[in-house]
Amino acid sequence: MSKDFLWAPWRMDYISNPKKEKDVFVKKGKSNDDRKNLVLHKCLNSFVMMNLYPYNNGHLMVVPFEKQDDMTKLSLDTLNEIMYLSQESMKILKSQLHCEGFNFGLNMGRAAGAGIDDHLHFHIVPRWSGDSNFMPVVGHAKIIMENLFDTYDKLKPSYVLLK
Repeated sequence: MSKDFLWAPWRMDYISNPKKEKDVFVKKGKSNDDRKNLVLHKCLNSFVMMNLYPYNNGHLMVVPFEKQDDMTKLSLDTLNEIMYLSQESMKILKSQLHCEGFNFGLNMGRAAGAGIDDHLHFHIVPRWSGDSNFMPVVGHAKIIMENLFDTYDKLKPSYVLLK
């Protein structure tokens, strides 16, 4: 039996860099180079961006501009905007990627699994019937079917109409 290898060089950066970049969401939110930073849309209190290390194609995050580690510290305006952007993002993902469901949520704190635990971010992970295959179990790998920037270019025009 031969051994198959999967090529996923984008994951190595994440795995091999124990020293995480400081204030990554603050920098991406303030940057004017949205495509480079995978930022799809900015509102008054929060923004939508693609996850650089996605669990699935089209994995998005909604991030408040304000750096907070506890959801109870966010203003009602910010929370409402996050929910609005999440809802609209799900509509866009359904329309553009034809997903059939979502995993949606927040990991608040290191104990809850937050990779970046000092700045809240809400995950929107599109799902398709049958997308859970043998690879994560047998190969300890996820297969991402499309280049991040190709997905970005597919989704970005749909965000133009959002307020």
